[in-house]
Amino acid sequence: MKFSLVAFFSFTIGNVGCNYTNLTSQSPLDSSTNVTNIIPKDFTDYWYAGAAEVNAYDLEQSRYGEIRKGDAVMVFVTEDFSKSKQVKLDYPQKVALDAVSVLKLNQMKRFHTGIYDYSIMLSAFTPVDIRSYPHSFKTTFSSQDWCGQVFSQLNLEKAGAYRFQGMSYFESEGDQSESIRCTMLEDEIWNRLRIDPQSVPVGDVLLIPSMSFARLQHKGVNASTARISFNNETESTSELQIDYIHFERSVSITFENSFPFKILGWVEQNGNEPPTKATLRKTIKSPYWSKNSNEFAALRDSLGLKF
Repeated sequence: MKFSLVAFFSFTIGNVGCNYTNLTSQSPLDSSTNVTNIIPKDFTDYWYAGAAEVNAYDLEQSRYGEIRKGDAVMVFVTEDFSKSKQVKLDYPQKVALDAVSVLKLNQMKRFHTGIYDYSIMLSAFTPVDIRSYPHSFKTTFSSQDWCGQVFSQLNLEKAGAYRFQGMSYFESEGDQSESIRCTMLEDEIWNRLRIDPQSVPVGDVLLIPSMSFARLQHKGVNASTARISFNNETESTSELQIDYIHFERSVSITFENSFPFKILGWVEQNGNEPPTKATLRKTIKSPYWSKNSNEFAALRDSLGLKF
């Protein structure tokens, strides 16, 4: 599989474990200022221009054995991130040794189930320099519906593991805190495709399934073997296929095979349930955080969002 991308990022992760030095060592890309001085111009012009990429999708979400029509939004943006606190830095120039440039994904899903509605959100923070930092620092997940809300978080620890925390209104899923073997996250694959598709390993890979899957299917968050491949290549698009070996879950992600590797849609299949599908409707580049006045409502309308 060949992709039109900058060779700077060519990297293969394989089944490597977490490394203590990933949280403490320095990289030439440990701040946005350094990034823009080192990596290729096409990448910096797109991801370090002071705007986020906002994508709206037509969503067909499988829930309770039926398809629910809704909206999905994926927002990709670079940020300066604290390696020690694992939060966005307010003043990265004051703590240069702690700063690392990450690509952040915020994925939102909104849909109805009968009378009530769901709101689901995933965030993933993946270092741009995936050669020096081969694992995402953090992912968070939350889900709200009329029954209650749940929240989960994974943090990369110095000890070579992920710390999982889970809070839920379900008795069986109540407050949890445990250490999980460090390996690749399904939820970070979206960012890896945007940074460099070649950073996604192929073959049988130990993978921590999506926290959305774990919540909606009431499963534990544990690493499992998945078979990853790139299929159905056309002149302009490719498809990433994930098939779990020990349980019935598959994910296929269609994306542009040239930079900036835009996500065009995806399909999730869990057991015998109807498949969840999302198809790209519209993409805009915007510093959306500064567009919070009513006068900018037309920008939301341009994305065709119904929720």
